[in-house]
Amino acid sequence: MAKRAGPTRIGISDVAAKAGVSLATVSRVMNGNFSVDPQIAARVREAATELKYQPNPMGRNLARGKTETIGVVVPDLGNPTFQTVLRGVSRAAAQDGYRVLIADSSEVSSEEAILAGEARRRCDGVVLCAPRMSAAELEELAPSLQPMVLVNRRTDASESPSVMIDYGQGIQDLAAHLADLGHTKIAYVAGPANSASNALRVAGLEKFKLTHPHVDITYLNNGSTFEDGYESADDVIASGATGVLAFNDLTAMGLLSSLNERGIKVPADISVTGFDDIPFARYTTPPLTTAAVPIMEVGEHAWAQMRDLLFGNAITEPVQVFEPHVVVRGSTGVPATAQAAVRP
Repeated sequence: MAKRAGPTRIGISDVAAKAGVSLATVSRVMNGNFSVDPQIAARVREAATELKYQPNPMGRNLARGKTETIGVVVPDLGNPTFQTVLRGVSRAAAQDGYRVLIADSSEVSSEEAILAGEARRRCDGVVLCAPRMSAAELEELAPSLQPMVLVNRRTDASESPSVMIDYGQGIQDLAAHLADLGHTKIAYVAGPANSASNALRVAGLEKFKLTHPHVDITYLNNGSTFEDGYESADDVIASGATGVLAFNDLTAMGLLSSLNERGIKVPADISVTGFDDIPFARYTTPPLTTAAVPIMEVGEHAWAQMRDLLFGNAITEPVQVFEPHVVVRGSTGVPATAQAAVRP
């Protein structure tokens, strides 16, 4: 049986033939170019209507130099924090008719610059979450990525707006929470050494030490994943700390799991805090004390700044800073030494 031919798609050449004009003229009319003679433009539109011609949106956007797509570069899509940033950007952009192209650098700093460049070539702009990229590399790369919005980074090399989370203040508030409970020996289970947000946390802890000289803080090299937190248990125990500040909720959860396997009770034997307040934080055993960050709002605001750049609007707030707040749950409590001191 012969295969039935599908309906023939009406193309720009059909409109050009019916209107008696060139392909370039039809293209200019379809793209809203007002340089075409009004009578000729009317004839082209009439031909298109009679033929029921539907312009190809992608081809039209490319001809206009627009894709109505933005790129979002993140370091790890497996991390719920970056998933939520992406969700915030995507939902907000969709309301303005824009789509999102996602690039995941898989925590490889050298990939961030490559992916950012590729995303910019394919999109109208880039939202860059590049916590592992060095400051020097970001300064060099930024001019070629415009329009660009940075998440948790700043650069003086261009006028790129930024959406920031005050990690420094957030970690200070968590440390103060532990100190108020009576913890004087605290371990910070750090994030990746080249992480910009880890540097902000460390700077915050250095400020905290100035106002709390009686509190000893030990820095433990670690990472950003559940596995990293799990593997940190030996170092945490060896530090003698009674309270732990984990880089994020994932590492805190990994640590909780490892401590539980060793028979170490939280918070009776040691208190543990996270950072971010990802959806799973309240369901750990015990529920995790953490610093909550309005991650969805971060993504939504990143799109708002990108929209202003794309549409030529003035950027009224080039750096938007979101403040975390401490959410106290069951993973922190009074240290065992303090409990023993008050017993009769």
